[in-house]
Amino acid sequence: MNTEIETIKLGKYQHFKGGEYQVVGIARHSESLQVMVIYKPLYELKKDELETWVRPIEMFFDSKEHQGKTVPRFEYVGK
Repeated sequence: MNTEIETIKLGKYQHFKGGEYQVVGIARHSESLQVMVIYKPLYELKKDELETWVRPIEMFFDSKEHQGKTVPRFEYVGK
């Protein structure tokens, strides 16, 4: 198995802007073979908002500049 896939913990993550999300799985794009993280928001959704999201693993675990600090885009906070 790919080591980047092995590092993904299923469970709750906090976005650097504050929202909480549940990582429910991983997937591979059928054509590019890029590894994707599948996650759902744990906050109340707006009427037209989708319940399930997907983001490339590299983007999910990258860092962002926020309030003058470099922070992870998503940080694992538990199950």
